[in-house]
Formats: sequence, structure tokens, C-alpha cells
Amino acid sequence: MLHRTLGTTGPQVSALGLGCMGMSALYGDADRTESIATIHAALDAGVTLLDTGDFYAMGHNEMLIGEALRSAPTGARERALTSVKFGALRDPDGGWSGYDGRPAAVKNFAAYSLQRLGVDHIDVYRLARVDPDVPIEETVGAIAELVEAGHVRHIGLSEAGAETIRRAAAVAPIADLQIEYSLISRGIEEQILPACRELGIGITAYGVLSRGLISGHFSRDRQLAANDFRGMSPRFQGENLQRNLDLVDALRKVAEDRGASVAQTAIAWVLSRGEDIVPLVGARRRDRLTEALGALDVRLGADDLAAIEEAVPAGAAAGDRYPAEQMAHLDSEH
Repeated sequence: MLHRTLGTTGPQVSALGLGCMGMSALYGDADRTESIATIHAALDAGVTLLDTGDFYAMGHNEMLIGEALRSAPTGARERALTSVKFGALRDPDGGWSGYDGRPAAVKNFAAYSLQRLGVDHIDVYRLARVDPDVPIEETVGAIAELVEAGHVRHIGLSEAGAETIRRAAAVAPIADLQIEYSLISRGIEEQILPACRELGIGITAYGVLSRGLISGHFSRDRQLAANDFRGMSPRFQGENLQRNLDLVDALRKVAEDRGASVAQTAIAWVLSRGEDIVPLVGARRRDRLTEALGALDVRLGADDLAAIEEAVPAGAAAGDRYPAEQMAHLDSEH
């Protein structure tokens, strides 16, 4: 399997990473046994990067990954790399109440994550969203102290803007930036991606299928569960949804002409954007994982890329990628 490096200072990882959030929260109910089997299948296939957040179902996702790692073959477990986001504040009812990037909080969050994951270090550690009340230099400095102590291997960022990225990189080496990037979310191309490339910072791209919207599996009349956050996402609402699924229909024609699925074509497009970009696939089931891995065999030439661009032009998506309140917390959008 093709391998890439998360920036000039980061670890070598598989060409695709597994985003595990949906196995615990935000996309409706998930099957625990199937989730663990999917993590095992990913490791068996050579996927090394497992991404989570300490706030995904209040630690449930980290404990799920910990269980999967304990029950995985020794070799697969040793090759696995953990990427953890921290800092999101939750309440007992599942609500969100901001982000905490204070140095003392950074170390507190890390202590709990190490315990839940059952590991002696976290491979990439990152603040989930920039805390507007704490200078990024202080947050990154605290992670750097965790690196020095051996509890963290590499420093990452998440949803940070170009200026923040530069300030963070002036404090300590940054391995990569995790940020949404897909055919219908291309905002990083203007300033953020060039800044990362200038500084030697890799990209782990989440939302490569836009939460299933451009997977080819989302129907126009689908009813979302009450605990599926996509029910509040602008891109999944009313006329926005219909317009976005029109884009998917256009992409489907391109994919079928090339003997690939819509999801494989969308993932392959992200892979084509550069060796410094690692797509995270959010498969919760083994069949979806198998489909995603098939993207590695899709080779897109200049004509293919032109056809994809015509089907899904930059900026064509209807609706923001998050509700307005959450968009306000994205340093990358400022």
C-alpha cells in the first residue's frame, strides 16, 4: 500500500486513515462489534492511522479504539498510529460549551486519553478547534512539553487558519493539519494549503465524502435519526440537499465511465491533490471500508480530473459545512 508522510516532521502513515468518530457518535446508532471488526479489517489491510477525539461520545470512541487495539494481532497493534483531538467542552446532555486550550487543560486531557486508549503515547495530538481565549503559542507549547516527556510523538493542528498555523509552527514543529477537504469543501486551497506546504506541514483531510453526502449512498428521501447531527447541517437541508445530490448524480456518471463507485472517485480525487494529503475515511462497516480502500486502485489522469471538475466545480456546494454557530468556532474560516 502507498505510504505518505505527515509533513516533514511527522510519521509515515498509510495512504488512507480511518476516522472513527461515527462508530460512537453523531451519525446515529452504530454496532460496537462491527465497529471493532472494521478497525481490525483496516489494520489488516495496512491502514495505520486511527483518528479520534476525546470528546466523541465523552471518551467512548477512545475506549472503543483501545479495545480494538488490545484485541488486534501484535504486529497490527504495533503499526497503529493514534491521532487524537482534544479541547471540546461538553455537558451531561451532550451539549457543546466551547474549547479549552489552556496548558494545564492540555495535559489533563492527555492524561485521560492515554488511559482510555491504553497506550503509553499518542502519535499526533491536536486541539480540536482553536481556543480564541488562549494564544495558540501557549497551547502548542504545552503539547511540546508532552512531546519532550514522551507522552506525545507529534504535534498537530485542527481547523486552523493560515496565520494561526504560522504562529504555531514558530513555537514547535507541526506534523500536520487536520481539516475538512473534499470535492465540495475546497476552502483550504487559497491560503491554508499553500501555508502548510511552505512550512512542510502535512494534511489529514476529513469529510472527504462530506459526511456521506457525496458517497453515492445518500438518497434524496432519506430520513435521518434524531441523534444524527446531519439533520442540522445546512448541506443536508431542503433545497440545499437536492442541489448537492444533483452534483452527486453528475459525479456518478463520471465514476461509472471509469468503472469506479462515486465514493471511490471522490476519495481518489483527494488523493490526487498531493502526496502530503492523507484522506480519512469514516467507514463504520467493513463493506464501506472495502469500498473506500478501492480508491487506491483508481488512477485519475488529466482527462478524468477535468471531467470531475466539470461535474463538481469548486464552490458548487449549496450550504455551509456546519451550522452557523459551529462555523463561528472555525479559525480556518476567518
